[in-house]
Amino acid sequence: MSPNFAKSGLASALLALAAAASAGQPTVNVKQAAVLQSSGALLLDVREADEYIQGHAPGSTLIPLGQLAQRLKELAPFKNTQVVLICRSGRRSQHATEILEAAGFSAAANIEGGMLAWQQAGLPVLTGAALR
Repeated sequence: MSPNFAKSGLASALLALAAAASAGQPTVNVKQAAVLQSSGALLLDVREADEYIQGHAPGSTLIPLGQLAQRLKELAPFKNTQVVLICRSGRRSQHATEILEAAGFSAAANIEGGMLAWQQAGLPVLTGAALR
């Protein structure tokens, strides 16, 4: 990816995120999420482990939604950095985004359409257990 494309992609993703946040709906699409991740954002997958094993975004971190509130300390280093959340369709990750916002995370965003949209966009998918 050329530096200019990466810069313009990041700028576009950040502008979309700012607009969504001001509208009370911190969401990004899968292409914006991929750009944010490549720029250092944490990609947090909140599905169950068996779903994650079947296919997940490269570099994502698995913390199932049911464990998120109890595992917030693990995410403390990311409290003031971009965190993008993904699940299968976007519902669980929206709830997870709300949990992070309530815990004081300043830049959490839900990925619209989740892994279904990620795969449909032709973005890379890995199978197997989480390394983290």
